[in-house]
Amino acid sequence: MKLCERCSRPLKSQKSMENGMGPVCKKKHEKELADAEFERNQMNLDEVIEEATA
Repeated sequence: MKLCERCSRPLKSQKSMENGMGPVCKKKHEKELADAEFERNQMNLDEVIEEATA
């Protein structure tokens, strides 16, 4: 029996086993990735001013 890579619970469906995590954990994982990408693309006010004056 394969376990979820995120929460270590047993995976029941073939699709979950292929993904390595259940649907709830997969959704949480995708949100974390999207949030991290969003944070990487953010600029603070100092950076905006610096670019405007360059």
